[in-house]
Amino acid sequence: MQSIFQSAESRPWLVDGEQVSAPTGEYPAIASLARWPVLTIAAGVGLVLLLTSGRVGYFCDELYFLAAGHHMDWGYADQGPLVPLLARAMDTAFPGSLVGVRLPVTVLSAVGVVATALIAREFGGRRRAQVLTAGAYAMGTLVGGHTLSTGTVDMIVWTVVTWLLVRWVRLRDDRLLLALGGLTAISLQNKWLIVAFWLIVGISVLAVGPRELLRRPMLWLGAALATLVTLPALFWQAQHGWPQLGVAQAIADDDLLGGGRARLTFLPLALASAGILLGVVLVCYGLWRLLRSPEMRPYRFLGWTFVGLVALFVITGGRYYYVSGLFAVCWAAGAVELQRHEPARWWRWVLSWPVYVLSAVIALTMLPVVPASWPTPAKLGSLFMLGWPEETDTVAGAYRALPPTSQHNTVVMTEWYWDAAAIERFGPARGMPHVYSAHRGYWYFGEPPDDAQTVLFVGSNPAYLSRYFTEVGQVATVTIGPMMNLFSRPTPVWLCSGPRVPWSQLWPELRHL
Repeated sequence: MQSIFQSAESRPWLVDGEQVSAPTGEYPAIASLARWPVLTIAAGVGLVLLLTSGRVGYFCDELYFLAAGHHMDWGYADQGPLVPLLARAMDTAFPGSLVGVRLPVTVLSAVGVVATALIAREFGGRRRAQVLTAGAYAMGTLVGGHTLSTGTVDMIVWTVVTWLLVRWVRLRDDRLLLALGGLTAISLQNKWLIVAFWLIVGISVLAVGPRELLRRPMLWLGAALATLVTLPALFWQAQHGWPQLGVAQAIADDDLLGGGRARLTFLPLALASAGILLGVVLVCYGLWRLLRSPEMRPYRFLGWTFVGLVALFVITGGRYYYVSGLFAVCWAAGAVELQRHEPARWWRWVLSWPVYVLSAVIALTMLPVVPASWPTPAKLGSLFMLGWPEETDTVAGAYRALPPTSQHNTVVMTEWYWDAAAIERFGPARGMPHVYSAHRGYWYFGEPPDDAQTVLFVGSNPAYLSRYFTEVGQVATVTIGPMMNLFSRPTPVWLCSGPRVPWSQLWPELRHL
């Protein structure tokens, strides 16, 4: 029986001088996959990411995923169990290895290159269009593929989802819809953003077709499969008061990346993340052609899905990278339409080899491959990867300075989850006690024991802490660390003693998102 992932072909034949897959029955002919150039680009992406994965240090969220992986559960306040599970598996297989932790996204980024080229192939793209699409994805994925994150996993899973959708439109093979249900189930173990994707897809299909998609039983069987797999996470959320909704609101209100500023900068940042020069041009041109081109009429719903998701995330205050999973379909559409229609003279230069090279160089500057003193975009991202061991050293020094009789009933707490995750990662080797935080998902990892009478608290201010402790005094200052570098301020370390109420009563009051 023919696999759903194979072409419906009987023998090679030529279209415009290139080998394509001969149609069987009503299937349109498409070109063969440009295996060697596409696989070479994919291997190059994997190699670059592998060689740079060990530079700088852990990203703040990577530290959190490692901590969450040691508190495995069916759900978390801020994401599903997939990435914490990956982090724990890699840390078990490669103990203490930063490269090992990032290995899954390194491999998946290379897979995404191939999947994007396959979308171009489904659109009718020949060798050049496939290679152009693969190159655009390669440059657009370098930043996200450098760290283990839910956003990177979503981008790759959504890319494969759109490939299967495009393939279904061409073949009408309903087994693809069941495969889409399986991929959706995987995506739901990461983030729930795929629900918004399918909601907008449904609206777009009703508006511009193919409405037949919504009448296919396999689509709803796949949806049932995804729901069934997600039931444990749904039960966890219901049991804990649906904390993901609260975290989503906190993200929307975030002073740095959310709120009104995020709504104003959403589109510029999203386009920039698609890849300066080549990536931006292909995304914009591809979206326009999806919405306007007669040849792209069967796939127009994907263009409106992109527009709808941008509008939804702007209105709700979502992060700009939430739409990155739809870049691939726009890159592919743009490359294929450039194959069919010669670009106007005034912007033809954008597709020249010098622009390709410049785009690649700009993409590489997003990675830690140049001296730290250079003013590159990677420098801002690196601020969230620097200073974690030094911060832990400072807190460990404050702990060791305590009288031995006080150390046994002293715990460490932090205002922010990333500081707690860093101390959990680097603290045991420095003789640190267990660390706690009431921030976001870390709150669910547990409260201090009631016999803990002394707390080393990283962050916050004495007025806030005095509400909960009888004595508060500063004992140290973190002067090297990501947050200090980013906001140009030191982080105080407070010695707090005498909890005013037992921890079992205090812990719910300390929770914050």
